[in-house]
Amino acid sequence: MGKLPPSLRTSKNLVPPVRSLLPNLQSSSHEPQSQQPPYHHQKTPKSTAHRPPPPPPITFTSPDISAAKTLFTSLTTTTKHPSLLTNRFCNKILESFTSVSSNIQDSIFLLTHMTKVNPLFTPDKSSYHILLTQSCTKPNSDLSNVDQVLTLMGSKGFQPDKVSTDIAIRTLCGSGYEDHAIELIKKLSQVEFTKPDTYTYNLLVKRLIKVQSLSSVNAFINEMKIGFDVKPDLVTYTILIDNVCNGKNLREAMRLLDVLKEEGFKPDCYVYNTIMKGYCMLSHGGEVLRVFKKMVEEEIEPDLVTYNTLIYGLSKSGKVKEAKKFVKEMAKMGLFPDVVTYTSLMNGLCRDGNALGALELLGEMESKGCSPNECTYNTLLHGLCKARQLDKGVELYNVMKEHEMKLESGSYGTFLRVLCRSGKVAEAYEVFDYALESKSLTEVAAYTTLESTLKWLKKAKEQGLAV
Repeated sequence: MGKLPPSLRTSKNLVPPVRSLLPNLQSSSHEPQSQQPPYHHQKTPKSTAHRPPPPPPITFTSPDISAAKTLFTSLTTTTKHPSLLTNRFCNKILESFTSVSSNIQDSIFLLTHMTKVNPLFTPDKSSYHILLTQSCTKPNSDLSNVDQVLTLMGSKGFQPDKVSTDIAIRTLCGSGYEDHAIELIKKLSQVEFTKPDTYTYNLLVKRLIKVQSLSSVNAFINEMKIGFDVKPDLVTYTILIDNVCNGKNLREAMRLLDVLKEEGFKPDCYVYNTIMKGYCMLSHGGEVLRVFKKMVEEEIEPDLVTYNTLIYGLSKSGKVKEAKKFVKEMAKMGLFPDVVTYTSLMNGLCRDGNALGALELLGEMESKGCSPNECTYNTLLHGLCKARQLDKGVELYNVMKEHEMKLESGSYGTFLRVLCRSGKVAEAYEVFDYALESKSLTEVAAYTTLESTLKWLKKAKEQGLAV
C-alpha cells in the first residue's frame, strides 16, 4: 500500500465545522434550540408481555408416517394460537420428516395431511422444493420419483423453473448421482423455463470433471451445445483448463485456450495464471515466461498473482536473475512484492546454492515491512542445511522455536541429517522433540525420519563419511 501524502496525514481543515457549512440555519431568536430535530419521533416500544410463545420445534428421528401425522395433529390441537403455525414453521416440519424418510410418497401424504388439519397452511413453492430435494437425495433409477414431484408442483400451480432445476442438479451431484443429474438436465433443457442457467450448468461440469474422464465431459458439453442450445461460457472453459493444469496436461490446456478464443471469449487474468501455475508444477520456467508474454501481448493486465507465479516459476527453474527483473517491473506497475514473492526468490537462491544470499534477502524483506512466514523460514532452513551452513541454520531454527513456528517435513529431515553428520545427535533428538511438541509432524512421521537418519549415520560412520 502506498503512503498517504503529507496533506492527508492530519485531520486539520479536512472537515469544516458544521456551523460554517450551515450559516442559513442559525436561529434568529434567542430561544435555546431543541436537542432533537423537529421530525424526530420517539418510537413506542412494542409490548411483548402478551405475545404467545412459539410452538416447540419438531425434529423427527423416525420415518414412521403414522407417528408423524399424529404428532402434527397433536401440535395443531394444542396450540392456543393457530396463526403461529405459519408456512415457514410447517415447511420446517416437512423438511425434518423428509430428512429421515426415503419414501417420497410418505412425505406427500404428510403434506396433504398438514393442509387438512391446519387450513391456515397453504403449501408454497418452498414446500415442493423440499420434496424435490428429498427425491433427488435418493432418486429411483429411472428418476420416476423426481418426475412425480415435478408433475405435482405443476398440478398445484407452481411451475418448475430454473431454481427448481438448480435445486435438483445440486442435490443429485451432492448425493453422488452425477449420471442421474446428466439425464435430468437433458430432460429439463427441453423446456425453456427449466433450462439450466450458467451457474447450474457450470456446477454440473465442475462436478463431472472430478468423477469422469475429460473425453466424457467434452462429449457432454458438445451434446448440450448442439442438442439443447446450452452453450459453455468463459467459466466453463476455466473449469476445464484448471482441471487439465492440475493433471499436468498443459498441451490440452493450451488447446482449450485456443478453443475459448474461437468461441468468442477473451481469456482473463485468472485463466492465464492457472496455465502459468501448471507450467510451474512441471518446472518449465521458459513456458511460464512464454505464457506471460502472450498474456501481455493480448493486453491483459497482470496482477500480483501473475507476477508471483512468474517469479516462482523462473526461480524454481534456476533463473533467479531473470526473476529479480520482474520484481522491479511489478513495482513499476504499482504491485509490491509480498511474502510469496520473497519466499519464491529465496527458494531459487537456495536451489542455486546461494543460501547466504537468500538470508540477506530475508533482511531486505523485513526492512521493507514484509513479515516472513513459516514457509519462508522453512525454505531458508532447508537451504542453509543443504549449503552446509549449519551454524546459521541452528540460529534460524532457534528463531523459529522462539516464535513457535512449525517445521515442514523437508526442512525437518534435512536438518536432522546435517546435525547427525556433524556429530550433534543429541541436538537432533531435541529437534525431534520440538517437532512433536509443536505438532509439526505426526509422531509416526517424525520418528520414521529420525530412525532412517540414524540408520544412515551408522552406515556413514562405517564408510568414514560422518563424524
